[in-house]
Amino acid sequence: MSKAGIPPSVFQILEQHVGRRMVAILDPSYGFEGTLAAVTREPPGIWLSDAEVVTLRSTIAQPVPQIVSREDRSEVFVNLRSVQRIEVLHED
Repeated sequence: MSKAGIPPSVFQILEQHVGRRMVAILDPSYGFEGTLAAVTREPPGIWLSDAEVVTLRSTIAQPVPQIVSREDRSEVFVNLRSVQRIEVLHED
């Protein structure tokens, strides 16, 4: 069995995505979408620029949550302790 290096931390992975669009989901029906501007370690969090508050909804027929509304925000700090999931969005 070969020795692998230490796996990257969450902070290192997030720092690789600075400048990319992402969605930070705080609970099953609420989150933020924006461009990752910075990653902080103390307090652990991310800064999103050009951010929007997004409302998510799923149904029995459509179990994968879909964004149903957006509300503009300028910049948002999201504490990583309250995040359930982060998705990096692909550019079209």
